[in-house]
Amino acid sequence: MALHTWFECKIRYEKTMENGMVKKVTEPYLVDALSFTEAEARIIEEMTPFVSGEFTVSDIKRANYSELFPSDEEAADRWFKCKLIFIMLDEKSGAEKKSTTQVLVQAADLRDAVKKLDEGMKGTMADYQIGMVSETAIMDVYPFHADADPVQEGK
Repeated sequence: MALHTWFECKIRYEKTMENGMVKKVTEPYLVDALSFTEAEARIIEEMTPFVSGEFTVSDIKRANYSELFPSDEEAADRWFKCKLIFIMLDEKSGAEKKSTTQVLVQAADLRDAVKKLDEGMKGTMADYQIGMVSETAIMDVYPFHADADPVQEGK
């Protein structure tokens, strides 16, 4: 499994709303990058075709996600942050040990997110509990594709 470093990049730009009004918005996106500098370059590259006019990268911070569960379903247009609690048994003492991790799930709603999370975790041997599921403001996620042709990549 490839190790990913996720960065949440906030993009500030003027967006034309459905009613025709222009409004300044700040929207978060997630990019897979090796550094803050690469994250900024990647989000500018990804956003340029979609934003007419100027935009700025107003903030970049590390995002602590151990795994992503994307979905190709049309209705799955939101991203949910899920806190997983893994329960392990300490072989020496017999005591339960808990460790937590955060994953990001693309789904239509809260129920769908829990369902997709359980589906994604099916192959896992460890026992886990879902500690929290909450909708994020993340608009889109841009994973790194080492072998992708930048001209053909894009959605």
